[in-house]
Amino acid sequence: MHIFDDLDRKLIAVLREDGRAPVAKLATIAGVSRATIQSRLDRLLQSGAILGFTVRAREHHDEIRAIMLIEVAGKSTTAVIRSLRAIPELHALHTTNGAWDLIAEIRTDTLQNFDRVLRDVRMTDGILNSETSLLLSTI
Repeated sequence: MHIFDDLDRKLIAVLREDGRAPVAKLATIAGVSRATIQSRLDRLLQSGAILGFTVRAREHHDEIRAIMLIEVAGKSTTAVIRSLRAIPELHALHTTNGAWDLIAEIRTDTLQNFDRVLRDVRMTDGILNSETSLLLSTI
């Protein structure tokens, strides 16, 4: 397990905002040399504290996104998951613990399609209850 110091935390915070930031920019922001940043990056990568770098795409402003919490009847989770995976607007499906059994990430292009997806999910055999929240913005 890696213990983070202030420089590690600052470096990770900057990389979360700009995973493609050059070492020179990271060094300037952190107030240390490029060699220090490169050494720190190498150590964070080797230790597994940083798993990789990624690109964040601009969210589609016309896309309707939601999270649906789903309660499944008895031991029908496998069958429910199989049925739900056939709905293309379910971007991701997660198992969880607690009061809800599954969490579905929904993405549609119109409210009419969103309504259809909700209806399709709720009509799936084995689903007892659901609660859906629209995602308004990502911070």
